[in-house]
Amino acid sequence: MQDIGIGAGLATLAFWGFVATAVVAGVWDGIKKREAKHETVRRLVENGQKIDAELMDKLVTLTDGKSERPDRVFFLTGLWVLPVSVGMVVFGLIMGRFYPQVYGPLLGAAGLLAVLGLGFLLASKIVGRWYTDNNSQMDI
Repeated sequence: MQDIGIGAGLATLAFWGFVATAVVAGVWDGIKKREAKHETVRRLVENGQKIDAELMDKLVTLTDGKSERPDRVFFLTGLWVLPVSVGMVVFGLIMGRFYPQVYGPLLGAAGLLAVLGLGFLLASKIVGRWYTDNNSQMDI
């Protein structure tokens, strides 16, 4: 373990920097959505328009993401995770040529991602049955 060079340290730093950026971006997105909702309500009040419960419900669902259907989110997540598992297999094959000890763990990680991706696709099918509205149901 002592022969790890500066490249591995930089790669680790880049990975955790990416994770931190993703977390900050998620928080920032939530803040901006709340600000947009508050700005809309403020403008409606300034213009003297009446805000009833129905209008407020529409505003909340538009900015809080409650209009998203979980089956679609599961399906899209599965479509993102499955190609990553294929990429991990390719990465394992390439890295396995230079460092044979990483071949098994990378293929194991690829298998785990493949199972997760298939699980998300299956979950989208199961959750999709809860919605009976034919106009908004996604054909999977």
